Amino acid sequence: MPIRNIALGSPAEASQPDALKAALAEFISVLIFVFAGEGAGMAFSKLTADGATTPAGLVAAALAHAFALFVAVSVGANISGGHVNPAVTFGAFVGGHITFMRTIVYWIAQLLGSVVACLLLKFSTGGLTTSAFALSSGVTVWNAVVLEIVMTFGLVYTVYATAVDPKKGNIGIIAPIAIGFIVGANILVGGAFDGASMNPAVSFGPAVVSWTWANHWVYWLGPFAGAAIAALVYEVIFIGNNTHEQLPSADF
Repeated sequence: MPIRNIALGSPAEASQPDALKAALAEFISVLIFVFAGEGAGMAFSKLTADGATTPAGLVAAALAHAFALFVAVSVGANISGGHVNPAVTFGAFVGGHITFMRTIVYWIAQLLGSVVACLLLKFSTGGLTTSAFALSSGVTVWNAVVLEIVMTFGLVYTVYATAVDPKKGNIGIIAPIAIGFIVGANILVGGAFDGASMNPAVSFGPAVVSWTWANHWVYWLGPFAGAAIAALVYEVIFIGNNTHEQLPSADF
């Protein structure tokens, strides 16, 4: 069972060179992802008078996030595993593929990467607002929580199937593409309801820079719950005790 594979790690792990390199890789990957994804929405709004809320804007956001995540996962894969998402890191922890101490290091790097990306966007666009995630009219917080759980489940399940599973074989080569595709597809589904975060770091950066925290907890609870469920389902049912092999984080 995954619970037996969970490891806390030691405080000394946070200062090890490989952990620091992995954290830097996560910082850069998240910065790339958030700068492109959030920036695309800002650019579309500027060009179309707030057209980011239109169907065309939703498609543009989905494509931008899918392309950017493909790149962000690819460039970090050989160093940190290319998590690019605190929820993905949490899913890896629940499955026993990363220690809790390294999880904390990754989370700090990911959140900082998002904040820096949004600050750079605000500065380079002459002070345009980096809009925080918000619920659409008629969508309750629990509607949004369930939506985030389901979308993040699909994301982390895809990560497990294409990148974590020891039996993945050659399909591991397309993991960044599959991960980018599922995020883009989920944005087309959930973007009109709650913004389709699936990633606490993506929500955190704009919230900090715009200092907008309304219903922010939704974008932590939903993704973390979805990630945990996906990790447990895949570990227990599809990997199991007989085929499970502990993977170093760089292989994730």
